[in-house]
Amino acid sequence: HPSAAGVFVCLLEYPRSKRKKGSTMERCGQKYMTAVVKVFGPLTRNYYVRAILHAALAVPAGFLLATILGTVCLGIASGIYLLAAVRGEEWRPIEQKPRERPHVGDTIKQPPSNPPPRPPADARKKPPPDVGG
Repeated sequence: HPSAAGVFVCLLEYPRSKRKKGSTMERCGQKYMTAVVKVFGPLTRNYYVRAILHAALAVPAGFLLATILGTVCLGIASGIYLLAAVRGEEWRPIEQKPRERPHVGDTIKQPPSNPPPRPPADARKKPPPDVGG
């Protein structure tokens, strides 16, 4: 059934893969789906397998006029996954690094012991303006 295939594709595609360079923002609630994708191991991590899955899902959807646009999208996704697999890419989970709490002693700095530089007291006082006389 096309809607079951759509749900399957959404569940497979929802968790983002970790980028090789830079940081990757997790989607809301992705950690739960990441756990599911990790359970299936190479079946979901390998982009060759994903390309075949998308192509296989596109075949039955191509026989109905109402799902022809979905067929085209699945075919394009299959091609993209195949190209990524040829380039050696694969799906990698985004794992949270444990945040190190800063030590309290390191974050509190001592106040300065010397006052900021100020001009001498007599230079700070301005002479009153001369009222013509």
